[in-house]
Amino acid sequence: MSQQEMLGVESVEAFRDRAAVWLDAHAPRRSPEGWAVAQQEVTRERERDLVIAAKLFQSELFAAGLTGLRWPRPYGGHELTVSHEIALAEAAAPFDLPTGFVFSITFGMCGPTVLAHGTEPQKRRYIEPMLRGAEIWCQLFSEPGAGSDLAAIGSSAVLDGDHWVVNGQKVWSSGAHYSDFGLLLARTAPELPKHRGLTMFIVDMRAPGVTVRPLRQMNGAEHFNEVFFDDLRIPAGNVVGQVNEGWRTAITTLMNERVALGGGGDSERKAGLANLFELARAAGRYHDPVVRDRLARVYIEHTIVGLIGQRVRDAVLRGAAPGPEGSVGKLATARSDKALAALAAEMSGARTAAWKQDDDRGGAAWADMLLSVPARSIAGGTDEVQKNIIGDRVLGLPREPESDRDAPFRDR
Repeated sequence: MSQQEMLGVESVEAFRDRAAVWLDAHAPRRSPEGWAVAQQEVTRERERDLVIAAKLFQSELFAAGLTGLRWPRPYGGHELTVSHEIALAEAAAPFDLPTGFVFSITFGMCGPTVLAHGTEPQKRRYIEPMLRGAEIWCQLFSEPGAGSDLAAIGSSAVLDGDHWVVNGQKVWSSGAHYSDFGLLLARTAPELPKHRGLTMFIVDMRAPGVTVRPLRQMNGAEHFNEVFFDDLRIPAGNVVGQVNEGWRTAITTLMNERVALGGGGDSERKAGLANLFELARAAGRYHDPVVRDRLARVYIEHTIVGLIGQRVRDAVLRGAAPGPEGSVGKLATARSDKALAALAAEMSGARTAAWKQDDDRGGAAWADMLLSVPARSIAGGTDEVQKNIIGDRVLGLPREPESDRDAPFRDR
């Protein structure tokens, strides 16, 4: 009998088998056609249907004990291991789950932040509804005037009795239009240096004073938003972490985000690689030596991303918090995805610009990927930010000079 069985914990092998049986009975299997549809434009009307389906499926996952595997039991989790999470990912690989598109920020960024820095009442109020699929979360960080310097945000929060009054604007907020709550980073002490005067808040996205407006992307989708706060009143009990220590809280969110974006376990990315090889065969280019060389390079980069992801997961298995490995993985993922999209567009040829409705080579999907991959170098921190993190925390290079780092924010 294994140690896990002696402790009453389901073995990884038994868990994997149980998850595979449940998924086979409840989830559709992946297909090349399904991958192509997933890459194409999603209208707001279609998105509403996807959100409803995702919430229902997440509630079923929760009832089956297949969510919150490593999260604490008092909040709806199961306190299992990273090995169980990997086993679930392996069991889910052949299936087209509807939850990733909708809940990636909830579970990849916001949930871990609330668990790490939230108060006991916050964790009891918000974590289980996340796991049950009852509430979706978004991230409210970026601002039009801050660019890649997140610490330079200007949205203000002023204490008024037992509430904070927030004014300002956020941008590039994925899924804000269908989210129930968000994690908001705002400036609470402009007299302090930019990294020390920030505070993290939980925001009710349907509260008076919150306005969400869509941003139309060049691929036709409207997944991003700009969010405006006009005298929004947030209860003092919604502070996550300590007042004026929001940068520390935000780092937890960002590190988890980079692991989520660069973890190498994305089933859609694996399906895209398989479809690239099928495209090469269908286009009669599979035996072209130049194309084969580029296919090999894309495959190698994809494999490297997977190995980096495995290293990150192994670090978590040892109890380490997400670190600079996430930045390495995110940087490698962006490079790999761009190379894949460029090669696919070249082999797809004119179908990348114009295609028939019954095009079985996925011209629309490849066009959408080509238009979308530049965002891989922006979302979650630009490539340049990741390189700075790697240079500083991995290579030990001198930091770039920041003349305003210790100056009061209001004097910038």
